[in-house]
Amino acid sequence: MRCPTCNKEVELTGNPFRPFCSERCKLIDLGKWAGEQFRIPKRESEDEDESSDVPPDNVEYPSES
Repeated sequence: MRCPTCNKEVELTGNPFRPFCSERCKLIDLGKWAGEQFRIPKRESEDEDESSDVPPDNVEYPSES
């Protein structure tokens, strides 16, 4: 298998950083996610419906006792 960051061949057995070859490559990948260079794409229905963060009216919430 190859490291997703540097493309170097990686031994998976006994490698605490797998699938990365080193902690450095693991942190580079984490930094790209944190810096929003990597993103999980939204589905088209989420783009069109901006009210998805608002709960529907028919949801019953537990009463406070």
